[in-house]
Amino acid sequence: MAVLIRTSDLPAKRRHDAWRTIVCDTLGPLDLRIDPDAPLRGEIAAGQLGPVGVGRVRTSTPHSVHRTAGLIHRDNPELYRVVLAISGSPRLGQDGRSTQLSRGEFAIYDFTRPYELAYDSAVQLAVFSFPRDLLALPMDSVAELTALPISAESGAGALAVPLLRRVATDYETYAPGSAARLSAVVMDLVSAAVAERLELARALPADSRQRTLLLRINAFIEERLGETDLDPGAVAAAHHISVRYLHRLFEAEHTSVAAWIRQRRLERCRAELARGGDEPVSAIAAKWGLPDSAHFSRLFRRAYGMTPAEYRRASAVR
Repeated sequence: MAVLIRTSDLPAKRRHDAWRTIVCDTLGPLDLRIDPDAPLRGEIAAGQLGPVGVGRVRTSTPHSVHRTAGLIHRDNPELYRVVLAISGSPRLGQDGRSTQLSRGEFAIYDFTRPYELAYDSAVQLAVFSFPRDLLALPMDSVAELTALPISAESGAGALAVPLLRRVATDYETYAPGSAARLSAVVMDLVSAAVAERLELARALPADSRQRTLLLRINAFIEERLGETDLDPGAVAAAHHISVRYLHRLFEAEHTSVAAWIRQRRLERCRAELARGGDEPVSAIAAKWGLPDSAHFSRLFRRAYGMTPAEYRRASAVR
């Protein structure tokens, strides 16, 4: 994920204009409203996960962004957005509703209609943008839920929130080949959480329920990659399905449970090695559920064309 602006890198007199430009180029067109005399501090980063845009916003300066009717008339891409409060309490308003999100809550809003997103104090947000047809729910149903909080306390929200937070935080660890799969995981879990909030879960078609189950399984795996006893039996038992049915789910994705676990573990190790440092390779591998050093080295070389030590050295000179 590329850092688009970090105010500490700019002279104070340029910060407001630069921030406004980045907000409008990345999230807009939007009307940014901020006290011109307020010291502006913050950072915006953005990237792309398949068809899903991923952004991070961190700021300690109170301000707000507004999607007005005039701006919609000028440019109106058919997008939904999800905003997740990683810290702080942002306020989102749309369709006559307004909600103050608490830490760990998210809300959905429609970019084709007016809205306001405001920060009265320091916040850190993750913002996900996606075409409206990626949400497996009728648009009129979604309109009933805009600017209402979805929590991580239970149901699909309890799975969606940790995944959204991790995707926004660990975006750089995902290899390009995983982007489409992970974006599908994100969208299915968001769809399931929204459906539960609308009490529409039973109305989801069978294929959507199956995709949602698969994405819950992927989120479960992602949270437990460091556990050496993570295997198809453990995954199936945790989701109250048979191992045979679990294998069928992954066959439809042209992979296997074991191969997916192995791939995600290797990607975690690769990301840590790319960051450099002097932590032993064996310790990194063990941290992500691959305690056999020789086996890990063979797997890594097969996946990336070089040994873990060679990869770390090559990353250091880039």
